[in-house]
Amino acid sequence: MTRIALLDYGMGNLHSAAKALEHVGATVDVTNDPKLIAQADKIVFPGVGAMRDCMQGMREAGIDEVVRQAAFNKPVLAICVGMQALLQSSEENGGVDALGIFDGVVKHFPQMEGLKVPHMGWNQVHQLDPSHPMWNNIEQDARFYFVHSYYVEPKDESVVAATCDYGVQFCTAIHKDNLFATQFHPEKSHTAGLQLLKNFVEWNI
Repeated sequence: MTRIALLDYGMGNLHSAAKALEHVGATVDVTNDPKLIAQADKIVFPGVGAMRDCMQGMREAGIDEVVRQAAFNKPVLAICVGMQALLQSSEENGGVDALGIFDGVVKHFPQMEGLKVPHMGWNQVHQLDPSHPMWNNIEQDARFYFVHSYYVEPKDESVVAATCDYGVQFCTAIHKDNLFATQFHPEKSHTAGLQLLKNFVEWNI
């Protein structure tokens, strides 16, 4: 059975993510213990809340270095602010340096007539490469659940795995080698979200 380290640095939706991963067949350790993380087959890197608090929590728990190392040697799934933290910096809190695993920035949604920020609720996700294993058995333009005011803008368009429209077209998933990240919350996205988590559990790299 696949053992997954669900990173705990005080800023993740850990209970629902752990339950969803267990539901699709994983053994889950909710942890910031470097030993347990090193022993895990795969890593899930969640995040909710403000970027500055997330980065501070990561550094205090040593999670920042764990993610940097894992990004090159085992499958990693980053979710919401976990995904945003993979970029170089965020506009949030007046500007925050992030992990810099991907070139690019995290930007605030512009003011748009008739659309509220944060972007909250269900929206269609358009897969740019439906053949990627993480999209197995998920239909094109399936709906996933979002809660966010910021979105990622990678410099390299080839890492964009999916887009979504909310007044502007924005990147909602990125991928590179053994790393996959989503702006939406798969653990809150019912059938499609559980399928994506199942795909992660089964993803062989």
